[in-house]
Amino acid sequence: MIKETLFYNAGIILKDRIFSGGVLVEGTKIKAIYEDKDIDLQRFGDCILIDLQQKYLSPGFIDIHVHGGGGYDFMDGTEEAFEQIATAHARYGTTSLVPTTLTTTQERLVETLESYERIQKKQIDGAQFLGVHLEGPYFAMSQRGAQDPRYIRNPDPAEYTALIEKYDSIVRWSAAPELEGALEFGQYLRSKDIIAAIAHTDAVYEDVVKAHEVGYRLMTHFYSAMSGVTRRNAFRYAGVVEAGYLIDDFDVELIGDGIHLPEPLLQLIYKVKGPDRMVLITDAMRAAGTNDERSILGSYDDGIEVLVEDGVAKLQDRTAFAGSVATADRLVRTMLGLGNVPLEEIIRMISLNPARVMKVAAQKGSIEEGKDADLVVFDDKVNVSLTMVNGRIVYNELVPAQIA
Repeated sequence: MIKETLFYNAGIILKDRIFSGGVLVEGTKIKAIYEDKDIDLQRFGDCILIDLQQKYLSPGFIDIHVHGGGGYDFMDGTEEAFEQIATAHARYGTTSLVPTTLTTTQERLVETLESYERIQKKQIDGAQFLGVHLEGPYFAMSQRGAQDPRYIRNPDPAEYTALIEKYDSIVRWSAAPELEGALEFGQYLRSKDIIAAIAHTDAVYEDVVKAHEVGYRLMTHFYSAMSGVTRRNAFRYAGVVEAGYLIDDFDVELIGDGIHLPEPLLQLIYKVKGPDRMVLITDAMRAAGTNDERSILGSYDDGIEVLVEDGVAKLQDRTAFAGSVATADRLVRTMLGLGNVPLEEIIRMISLNPARVMKVAAQKGSIEEGKDADLVVFDDKVNVSLTMVNGRIVYNELVPAQIA
């Protein structure tokens, strides 16, 4: 019989407040939540008791835009890569993540999707996968960033319908809405209950309004590779950024590493969009969780060589960022230090909000009775010491004296 686990003497982070108490886990689920005054340890003598010594107990971090980490990239197309990335990010509090591809060949894309199908049949000691995010290849060449220009193209119905019909693991797709065929693409995604996101785009506000009407609801890495106010023949046009602010029900992803979005922009987004439409992501590439100074964005045999400096990955000529090297704990620290945001709201941005976007909020994203036991323990510096996924401890740095 599997023992229940009681976390106690903890700062429990709920959706709207933090209080001192405990959480009881039974199997894969959260069974009960207690205030300190209601915890008599003698009642829990048959449980595994974990004394958190006033560390925080938070819902697990959900990262819906991840390319790699721990020296691996999902575009490596191997089960080993999937497992190692999931394990690497779990060390920093990520309990669920969405593997994200890059603009590539159809063959490479299929290879990655096939690896995802196989790894889903295994139990791994790391973050759980929530489906695959295809980032590209339907992008504006002028906003390609670090995406490989060899493979950028307009939406091709024969191509995307074949992939979606074969792989139900595709749960979101990012594209530029101004491209020929992009509105029809968005309609098709909505018909298949796949999240349509706007990315790598030179659209103007009017393009985004049309995209919103057909089902686009998410903005991929807000501000990055995305148009703002532009001038055409002396006339000013609002861009995608302004549309993200003006259309209330757009969720916006933020690469919260403190580099992609500096302090004033983090505070502006928070002021305008508010905490319930902000989703923190790492956009992490292969070098996340390592000390590498040089790395590869994408697969080893077809990727792009990048530099890692100033806490971010860059193209070798330093003309653009090439993904972040952040882990989820860094996002929380950044929002605390630069965003001037209360901790419970930051945790919503990295747990409940992404769970809602990915349509799993009934099971994940907050500490509530009956939800999945996806939990993370960290101190007041956001140093992670324990990660639990579906009731299984997959990472543990607590001292033995804290566990009875």
